[in-house]
Amino acid sequence: MSGHSKWSTIKREKGLKDAKRGAEFTRLGNAIALAAKSGADPEMNFALRLAIDKARAANMPMANVQRSIDRGSGKLGGAVIEEVLYEGYGPGGIAVLVECATDNKNRTYPEVRLMFSKNGGNIAEPGSVAYQFARKGIIRANFIENDADAAMLAAIDAGAEDAEVIENNELLIYTDPKELAAVRNDLQAKGFGIEEAELTFVPNNTVEITDAETARKIVNLMNALEDLDDITNVHSNFDIKNP
Repeated sequence: MSGHSKWSTIKREKGLKDAKRGAEFTRLGNAIALAAKSGADPEMNFALRLAIDKARAANMPMANVQRSIDRGSGKLGGAVIEEVLYEGYGPGGIAVLVECATDNKNRTYPEVRLMFSKNGGNIAEPGSVAYQFARKGIIRANFIENDADAAMLAAIDAGAEDAEVIENNELLIYTDPKELAAVRNDLQAKGFGIEEAELTFVPNNTVEITDAETARKIVNLMNALEDLDDITNVHSNFDIKNP
């Protein structure tokens, strides 16, 4: 399966999240609170388990994690966290999905719309962009033996829909959303090192970007959206070639 958004790779390469630790903790906390609405026990709530794992990987203090769980499960009272998905188009005609966790949509929507308009894009009507993506589980895993074919076969045997090598000893593994937990656990048992596991949106097709100025505008838009506290994830279908 080809066409996974390049944005997560670009973020890792540039270390953007490390440079914005405070904002990242806010986003991680919102994601934990949102997941905790379905149950405060991470052993029974896999979405919460994933959100906590992500927070730990970012060195978020456990006190913050617990406070976010308490907030989402209603122990702290206050405004209710909601999950919202906004859709839009960016420079070069790319499609963009923006996942948010917010306690005030009247604040979040204008902020998202402004970031689109300031960075060469426009927000779209619900449903006009989302059909270009499929909901998938994504696992980024390291394999021990230097045999990519065997590693990909092991991933398929574990229940993955597809897998591709993205670095020397690293796989990007696609799963049905409902099978993400089972596949991750199976791979761990087989000795794979799990770097990341999450539910995401995978584009059905990609838009190849070869113009450097368009690429710059796209990255600016994605950065601007990621800077918003209510944003939990941004997905797109661009594929920058030789930016």
